Amino acid sequence: MTAFILSADCACACCGLRIGANPEGSGLSGYSCRVNYAQLLFPDFALILCGYLVCRYTALNRTVWEQVESLVYYFLFPVLLFQSIVKSPLDLGAASSLIAAGLSMGVIGIALSYSLPYLPWLGARIDRREHAASAQIAFRFNSFIALALAERLAGAEGLLLIAVLIGVCVPLFNVGAVWPMARHANSGFVHALIRNPLIIATAVGMAANLMGFAIPVWLEPTVTRIGAASLALGLMAAGAGMQFGSLAKAKTLAVSVLTIRHFLMPLIALGLSWAFGLSPVQTTVLLAFSALPTASSCYVLAARMGYNGAYVAGLVTLSTLLGMASLPFALGVLRP
Repeated sequence: MTAFILSADCACACCGLRIGANPEGSGLSGYSCRVNYAQLLFPDFALILCGYLVCRYTALNRTVWEQVESLVYYFLFPVLLFQSIVKSPLDLGAASSLIAAGLSMGVIGIALSYSLPYLPWLGARIDRREHAASAQIAFRFNSFIALALAERLAGAEGLLLIAVLIGVCVPLFNVGAVWPMARHANSGFVHALIRNPLIIATAVGMAANLMGFAIPVWLEPTVTRIGAASLALGLMAAGAGMQFGSLAKAKTLAVSVLTIRHFLMPLIALGLSWAFGLSPVQTTVLLAFSALPTASSCYVLAARMGYNGAYVAGLVTLSTLLGMASLPFALGVLRP
């Protein structure tokens, strides 16, 4: 595992910057560049492992965790989404180039993921139902890791920029995640959208943000704790539902969606940063955003919509591990 632990010290060396340096025009002066990616991702992986062990070796079996999944899906995750979107005002004009690049990256990622069953060689080896549930792995992201990473890389400015990206991309990515499952199940896309609690929370959060709504100070600690509970229980539920044997039955699909998530998306982000003329800080934020592990809620969404949650949980786990390689790749190798 140590081979994957590349701090941003190396990233800075690759682009000719030293920690603590103040290069003119770099846009990163005054920010700490040191990030240990293994340390950043370990809490998520540990929670997944904890859920796996608790479910299999204690009385808290699948019956218990199915109820936990419902709680996370219908209440905890929606509250987390709403809070994440409304807590930072969206300055759409000031970050228009970054927003355009982020949305373009999302659309390309969704298109690549959707296209897998139709590719000449891959299509015959991919089960359409498994693909419907797993397509989301290729383009969704872990917003908590995004926020922590952006703050370490670029301070308050990075935190604001990543918040803007989260606010504008979450609606697109959630719709992109729901559509193939609703289509494959013939449940009606619009019907599935208006009933999906994650979509509802996203839409309400965006509307509240644009109207200038802020969570009252006295309520904020409670909402923050609900959000923290959703993250912990969502990851543990993914571990509880995980069955590694299911990954072996659809290896081609697993390799395909994880390659898009952890290799192609950073390359796409680099190209878009050039195309949209992003500043150094914006480029850093977009590259970090492109290389994140997938969202832990992928598992809960797939399981609640009646798909193979165990398979998706395995992909979430692998994506968390692969983040220790893709983040150094994006920020240490690709970053100009």
